[in-house]
Amino acid sequence: MTASATALRRLALLRMAAQGIVGEGFATAADAVDRLTCVQAQDFGGALTSIALRVRDGSRSTVEAALDSGAVVRSWPMRGTLHFVPARDLHWLLALGAPRTIAATAKRRRDLGISDADLDIVRASTQEALAGGVALERADLLSHWSASGQPTAGQRGSHLISQLAMTGVICHGPVRHGRQCLVLVDEWIPAPRRLGHDLDREQALAEWALRYFRSHGPATVKDFTWWTRLLAADVRAAVALARPCLESLRVDGNEYLMDPATPDTLAAAGREARGVVLLPGFDEFVLGYADRTAALAAELSPRVCPGGNGMFLGTVVDGGRIVGTWRRTRRPPRGTIEATPFSTFSRRVRAALPDAGTALERAAAGTA
Repeated sequence: MTASATALRRLALLRMAAQGIVGEGFATAADAVDRLTCVQAQDFGGALTSIALRVRDGSRSTVEAALDSGAVVRSWPMRGTLHFVPARDLHWLLALGAPRTIAATAKRRRDLGISDADLDIVRASTQEALAGGVALERADLLSHWSASGQPTAGQRGSHLISQLAMTGVICHGPVRHGRQCLVLVDEWIPAPRRLGHDLDREQALAEWALRYFRSHGPATVKDFTWWTRLLAADVRAAVALARPCLESLRVDGNEYLMDPATPDTLAAAGREARGVVLLPGFDEFVLGYADRTAALAAELSPRVCPGGNGMFLGTVVDGGRIVGTWRRTRRPPRGTIEATPFSTFSRRVRAALPDAGTALERAAAGTA
């Protein structure tokens, strides 16, 4: 392995430690989400598993408990993409991250025939339907809108939901029948941290940068920019404010920022860090960075996201490097995990796959 390749693998291992994939992990699902701040969650089941893998004795049920308690919610805080976030941080994250998405989707709203007046009607209808702590599944809320004269066919209903979420009216809260229900933000989150009240803009920007680099570092400023989609001026301010609390290192001429404690976290993980882990598609280990070459060679990226269509396969990670993908087979026995190497799995990886699959299944199950 070349010096550069060795340095890149070191970056990937440090990221695994920072994210809690290896090492002691987190005591609760809420702790894991609080550390990561925003956890990619458009694939609901996969996102539950991603969080559970970072929690000691974690499982899908432990993550659902955090949703049912109101500690964690799901919304569109940035990039127009669903993420799990700590409930108390939703307000200020939306205030920083959602306006650009709302502006960028104005044409799409027009194409769907959604006027400002329509949004006002839907907002009022939603507040009426969910008032008093009511939680409705998506289909039930869409039916309520349809009954009030607002069409929801095609993408119109989905777009109305995301617009109300990005403007802080609703969020995904408790789980019912395996699906998250929609609730009113102001009722579901009793003690939010608000921009302009609990934090000024500089404080919020600094906190976001600090939490990103602590949980995802080593990462570059470009990674943070891509992850948040903040304006360049906001990124510069955020990083400048957070930098005194971070450690800097250089690899191939690029600067990476991270929590000074991350190397010790990796060292404490010992041999586990160099083992084999199966991660769901859309995991933050892959989706948390603009440049993924520390873990995934650029030429292999299409193997993880076939066709570049935004759909990511589950990954086989060996000592920080992604060496293959996995999926559940449709052949008997249904649901069996089938791993596919990019070239060939080493004997050590093949021997470790059964235990890695067991850990994945435990995290995805309803009980620990």
